[in-house]
Amino acid sequence: MRSILTNHVATAMVLAALALPAAAFAQATSPAAPQNPPADTTAPAPASPMPHHAKMRMAHTAQGAVAQVEKRIVDLHKQLHITAAQQAQWDQFAQLMRDNARAIGQAAEDRAGKVQSMNAVDSLQSYAELAALHAQNVQKLATAFQTLYGALSDEQKKAADVVFRQAPHGHG
Repeated sequence: MRSILTNHVATAMVLAALALPAAAFAQATSPAAPQNPPADTTAPAPASPMPHHAKMRMAHTAQGAVAQVEKRIVDLHKQLHITAAQQAQWDQFAQLMRDNARAIGQAAEDRAGKVQSMNAVDSLQSYAELAALHAQNVQKLATAFQTLYGALSDEQKKAADVVFRQAPHGHG
């Protein structure tokens, strides 16, 4: 159960970093409801192995993150009608999206590779580090987007406002 929850949390963090190219988001995935302890508390229940599909999904997190962010970059470029004069600011913003996707994807992969051997404290600390990286990435995006937003026309700003209001906060 813990490995499945960890998989979902890591995946949610990666998707959140990709889906939201500005500071318009920051909702963490809520943990699963606590379960009743086993009737026999003298021996812990054996850890269930991570399902194969979960391992495969985590193995491709960084690769998938980069592919998804590339699609998001293309979509945003079209939606915001970026002009040649705005391309330099756009390129900085887009590169930051790529860098963030790689960083959060790699961090999620690293965590997934270690989670089976972590104790509860290590698991929480690892999740906190992943969440902190996510927050840092969002702050960088917000700063870069502020620069780009300043270069947009009034019409483009209206389009950006709509796009970011409708962004699926925390989901890919």
